Amino acid sequence: MPVPAALTRTSTDTHCPYCALQCGMEVRTAEAGVSVAPREFPTNRGGMCQKGWTSATLLTSAGRVTTPLLREHRDAPLRPVSWDTALDHVASRLAELREQHGADSVGVFGGGGLTNEKAYQLGKFARVALGTSQVDYNGRFCMSSAAAAGIKAFGMDRGMPFPVSDVAQADAVLLIGANVAETMPPFMRHVLPAARSGGLIVIDPRRTPTAEQASLHLQPAPGTDLALALGMLHAVVADGHLDHRYLADRTSGFDQVWRIAAAWWPERVERVTGVAAADQRAAVRLLARARNAYVLTARGTEQHASGVATVSAWINLCLALGLPGRPGSGYGCLTGQGNGQGGREHGQKADQLPGYRKIDDPAARAHVAGVWGVDPDSLPGPGRSAYELLDALGTGTGPRALLVFGSNLVVSAPRAGHVAARLDALELLVVADFVLSETAAAADVVFPVTQWAEEDGTMTSLEGRVLLRQRALSAPHGVRSDLELLQGLAIRLGQPAQRFQTEAEEVFEELRRASAGGIADYSGISYDRLRAGEALHWPVPGVDHPGTPRAFLDRFAHPDGLARFQPVDHTGPAEPPDAEFPLYATTGRVLQHYQSGAQTRRVPELLAAQPEAFVEVHPDTARRAGVHDGQWAAVTSRRGQVLARVRCLPSMRLDTVFLPFHFPGAERANLITNPALDPTSRMPEFKVCAVRLAPADAEALPA
Repeated sequence: MPVPAALTRTSTDTHCPYCALQCGMEVRTAEAGVSVAPREFPTNRGGMCQKGWTSATLLTSAGRVTTPLLREHRDAPLRPVSWDTALDHVASRLAELREQHGADSVGVFGGGGLTNEKAYQLGKFARVALGTSQVDYNGRFCMSSAAAAGIKAFGMDRGMPFPVSDVAQADAVLLIGANVAETMPPFMRHVLPAARSGGLIVIDPRRTPTAEQASLHLQPAPGTDLALALGMLHAVVADGHLDHRYLADRTSGFDQVWRIAAAWWPERVERVTGVAAADQRAAVRLLARARNAYVLTARGTEQHASGVATVSAWINLCLALGLPGRPGSGYGCLTGQGNGQGGREHGQKADQLPGYRKIDDPAARAHVAGVWGVDPDSLPGPGRSAYELLDALGTGTGPRALLVFGSNLVVSAPRAGHVAARLDALELLVVADFVLSETAAAADVVFPVTQWAEEDGTMTSLEGRVLLRQRALSAPHGVRSDLELLQGLAIRLGQPAQRFQTEAEEVFEELRRASAGGIADYSGISYDRLRAGEALHWPVPGVDHPGTPRAFLDRFAHPDGLARFQPVDHTGPAEPPDAEFPLYATTGRVLQHYQSGAQTRRVPELLAAQPEAFVEVHPDTARRAGVHDGQWAAVTSRRGQVLARVRCLPSMRLDTVFLPFHFPGAERANLITNPALDPTSRMPEFKVCAVRLAPADAEALPA
């Protein structure tokens, strides 16, 4: 007689597999199956969104890959093979390409959802086992502009340099390009106090569910956020809200910034953005008169070819009001991916080594090489940024092979049709994933790897807190961890086995040593401290150090301790509307789906709630385009066309359409997006491009 499930139930404390809020949850296993439940944790306060509630479904998904798959030649189907066969094949092909064309003939592309241990090991594998400089990750598509702006202003990038829970104590909160009600719903608990007191300001071209909760919603034309920030800074000065003492004591460079902002009076900004001058001044008053206030940016204002300048302009506004580095106030960036923060700190990014060190810094190279046991001169220099890497694939000067971990490029990359063609031009495409994503389906070799509840590892949340995600259950037979995969390849490429450990805690111990003394110093963090429940926000430079939940309270990270204003001016989107393409298109997420949808589209409940792409458009704009509510339409840019079902919303701007980016095939929003890059962050301009709207060709409609 079987033992009742209730008597065999186990519960493991862990964190949600999705966004960087990293909500606390329990994974419960019993004979009846696996389930999840929220637990009390500072970021989610016992709440969880629909994606979190259904996350256990992924663990038993029928779409799970449980054996390596190999394609004998490009026209052949993928077929199951043994791990040894797949590893031997990949290692042999990589060795051949490196011998014939050099180390940079192989590229590596990582993801912001990988644990710190996997991100660290992936960067090490690329630079030591492969010797390639061609490594980057999809976090370049997420918050690289905010990171670069934060470094310029503060000398350090930590998305939110204060705990999330601090926001709930604020009288005023300004959210810019952030639809947290859909992207991270439990975060709304922290901004609702400001909303109830009349202090929530939302800047977004759409009337989102977040904007519906706002006391004041500013609705600028896409790509004009920088002008709006300049107009609000002008109002700070003209209306007498400038914090002169703070400027003198804690900042430098305001005079150069004011020379630009002086020309952007709110009435001029109204003509450029469409935001009323009175509303600009009202937003400034709410922030200036608040006892505590926060300004938080997200992808809507960052994913632009001028993203670094735009975020710098919002930071300038914060500094003028005296907010950063003050208890109960400040500037922060809302990281999107689960480990978007940690993923870029430890070596996945083309120009960085562990600890947020620069790869072209001789001292950094010497330190990390010492930990790795290699010659510093053997380490490659900086490589191509994410889109530039993808654009170069299969060309005369670019990689001929690509290894992809935790990223679905066919759906998520800008100018997705072009990127898919570049992937097809490769001699070898290798994908590690736990489902057959659109990118995995195009690969020559697919490795089945563990997912979140089947492995130990750490994540760094949007507030810079390092969290332990503990293994709750065993992986299916035939599935291995990314760490085991990397070791298997490294050994076949001539590396000693001990150089690439397979246990997460052992890898983390090495990461601690590699990060020691760096900006993102994890050396004082241990699994034992995390298991004991300590709240450790980096930097944690020693085992007795309590962590740094609130950075910048005494000084900023520049040598002189001062924050630096950045002189920036508005230039507009890289591709403004014109007669041929008269509308702005912008993209974003919806409540039920996450990133490319490779995971959430496999959850029946989520797919049923949101099964297809749609385009939001004002009824008058739809009428002029000859489309109507519920009809399939074609949204066309200079790069391609996406098909989506029309949703007419009177709250939309007349000049703007919106598309979610979670869907595959002809419904890929990124078929139309502009890969124009920010000159500093190399962030593509996902959030605005010029398009036209028309009825879809009946023959082109999705099946």
